[in-house]
Amino acid sequence: MSFSQRFKEIREGFEPAFWVANFTEIFERIAYYGTTAVLAIYLNEQLHFSSELTGWLVGTFGLVVWFLPILGGTLADRFGFRRALMAAYLIMAVGYFLLGSLAAPWMQPLRHALTDKWLVFIILMIPALGPGVVKPCVAGTTARASNENVRSIGYSIYYTLVNIGGAIGPFMAFVVRKQMGWGVENVFRVGSLSVFLMFWVTLFFYREPRRSGEEKVSSILTAIKNMFVVLGNLRFVMFLVIFSGFFVIFWQQYISMPLFIRKFVNPNADVDLLLTVDAIVVICFQIAITFITRKLPAFTAMTLGFLITSIGWMLPALHPTVPVFVVALIFVALGEITQVSRYYEYISRLAPPGQQGLYMGYAFLPIAIGYFIAGPLGGYLVQHFGATPTPQRMWWVIFGVGILSTLLMILYDRIVKPSTAAAA
Repeated sequence: MSFSQRFKEIREGFEPAFWVANFTEIFERIAYYGTTAVLAIYLNEQLHFSSELTGWLVGTFGLVVWFLPILGGTLADRFGFRRALMAAYLIMAVGYFLLGSLAAPWMQPLRHALTDKWLVFIILMIPALGPGVVKPCVAGTTARASNENVRSIGYSIYYTLVNIGGAIGPFMAFVVRKQMGWGVENVFRVGSLSVFLMFWVTLFFYREPRRSGEEKVSSILTAIKNMFVVLGNLRFVMFLVIFSGFFVIFWQQYISMPLFIRKFVNPNADVDLLLTVDAIVVICFQIAITFITRKLPAFTAMTLGFLITSIGWMLPALHPTVPVFVVALIFVALGEITQVSRYYEYISRLAPPGQQGLYMGYAFLPIAIGYFIAGPLGGYLVQHFGATPTPQRMWWVIFGVGILSTLLMILYDRIVKPSTAAAA
């Protein structure tokens, strides 16, 4: 097929809802990754929480962010993607604004009544509710609004646009915090404005995609029942649990790496700027690597991604410097893009009619489990190995988790042998 034919296929293969949803996802990711880039440092250095408490708070935040797509996807199947997206963007706008207002005079009574620890925990849960709805809606829109022959490319485009937001977000945090001198609090406020604008974009431009012959879920009760029916597929659940190992090591770049660098490498390092590396690599190479690995079996591609990312975290264990961490993040990103589009495509093809949102919600369960483990694990490792003469040994633990997860993926593929069409 010639380039012009392929371009025409892509141009005509997506409904307008695909482009609108993915456009709003860019700005949602700017808000999410911008605030996440400074969250651990903000809790540890400005609120003076310990590394372990910081890890628990960030890990719990990540658990809620990435677990709620299961429920969010279920409700989106019932109420529609458009209304779900609008509600999510409003919730996130409020949550990020409150995080940026912790030092405001009108927040002082709450700080005294609840203490900083519990107030931060409660407020963190508000913006955490939003992505849990946005992610399955955008991923589900990508599935519904893409023709079969371009669906794989659709998920590559989706993930590339996600990472455009992922690259701009930490850079936005760096500019707001350091270049403009506005402080960390205003990073959260800029994030709030970003998602609030997407409420209006969704209101005026997004139209609900609908596949011919696809039935709408009849009631909330039916939608919730469908959520538990999925859990009855033990092979599918086992796969999701094993896959969470990837995210235990992936999220260390946002949890333990900033703390480690600021404590043991360079206390003045701009870790928010460093966190743009992963997203920039994904933007540059996502579609190319998807094309190169397109003929690999799904599990081969996903397992290879595990291995590449694991190798990345071995490097700072050998020589913990900022340039080495940059190289490590390049490995992390290459492993991520080797498996990610195949993963979302795999999950989307498992979904029965009317349950695209639900199944795409479950696609984020490994991210939730991984984040929840990564937070306490990363905080503990920084605290524990930080009390030794060789704190860099903590990265051998992260490397070991990655290798173990890689081996479990191989065993799952050899023993369980999933037989779904998506695995073919």
